This record gives sequence, structure tokens and C-alpha cells, in this order.
Amino acid sequence: MGNEIPKQFLQFGDIPLLVHALRVLESNRTICEIVVVVPHDAVTSCAEELLPPYAFSKISNVVGGGTRRQDSVWNGLQAVDGRTTIVVVHDAVRPFVTDTMVERVVDGARTHGAAIVAIPLHDTVKRAAPDGMIETTLDRQRLWSVQTPQAFGIELLREAHRSSQETGVEATDDAFLVERIGHRVSIVNGSPYNIKVTRPEDLVMGEAILAAPRSRLFPD
Repeated sequence: MGNEIPKQFLQFGDIPLLVHALRVLESNRTICEIVVVVPHDAVTSCAEELLPPYAFSKISNVVGGGTRRQDSVWNGLQAVDGRTTIVVVHDAVRPFVTDTMVERVVDGARTHGAAIVAIPLHDTVKRAAPDGMIETTLDRQRLWSVQTPQAFGIELLREAHRSSQETGVEATDDAFLVERIGHRVSIVNGSPYNIKVTRPEDLVMGEAILAAPRSRLFPD
């Protein structure tokens, strides 16, 4: 983004980007507890200044993240209530998560042990060599673009993270860590509007989604 402020704290529709996702999780009947993971130097300001005005009742802890995404998830797992059986991991910069997405992915984790939200690819996808020349065209019929939330049996996710720590494996999502220890992960349908705000143009797209009637974009 080119900002000094972490993306999740940027103002988006007059409230921080993070708060949009938290409001959905707070109101969802499936979610019992929320652990917020933020940069270490933002823990105090987030817990004492940013979040209190919104009166969230399900936030049990605000903890510092790590160098990598998987380190941050691991830190969050350490703060989860000991009675938890299923954990949902969600990107703070995906403000348009819906109740239906959360419930579908949790149901998938209950049935299969692990589930993710994703959408099928519609564009042609090619694999290129380091010199920029095309190597092959992939079969898009079997390709999905992965989103969050992702849900897992908590012990399965812990096992996957411990394995990655022992072997030094890095991943861009938790599902990969679960896959590599031999556990299959199911897919539930997401939405093209469940965008991840990572670039300036994403904010423009997000503002347009925010202004549109929600029932038209997310006909749950």
C-alpha cells in the first residue's frame, strides 16, 4: 500500500478495515470467541484504543503476530480457549466475509476436519519459465482461487503448524500446511466480492462493493 499504517488499520467506509470483518464474526452464531492477531507494536493501541469503541463482546485476546503469516496464526492458536474444537482463520483485510461463508466452512471442518472458502478460476492460467516464456497452459476446470475464512479441527491445525516448524516449510495459507501432512481439505464456495485488500486499487474496488446493496452481491 505504501502506507506507514498497517493495512488492517486503514479507514474504510469511516471505520478501520479490520472492524468490518470483526463485526461479521461478532454477530455470527457459529463463532464463540475471537482472537485478534496484530503487529507486536500495535497490540496495546489496538486493545485499548481501536477496538473498545465498538464494544465487541467475543474478543478474548489481542496478541502480537510473527514475521510470517504462519507465525502469526501459531501465536493466535496459543491464545484460543482450551475447550475449542474447531478454529476459523480469517484475513483481517477481507472485509466482506459473510455469515454464510463462515457457517459453510465450519460445517465443512466438522465433516472433513478441514475446509476453505474458494472460487473457481474463470481466466486462462499459464505457467511460465523464469525467462517469461510460457511453459504450459493449466486446466482451469480444476483450479480454484483460495480465500478465507478457513476452518480446521484445532488439533489438526496445531499438528500441521508444528510439522512446518520442524521442517522449515513456509506457506501462504494454513490449508497448505494441513495438506502436506496428508490430510485432505474440502472446498466451499466463496464469492468474487470477498476481496483481499492489499493494493491501492483494492480500496477503490472495496469502496464500490461497500456502496452496493449487499443483498445483490451476497445473495445468501
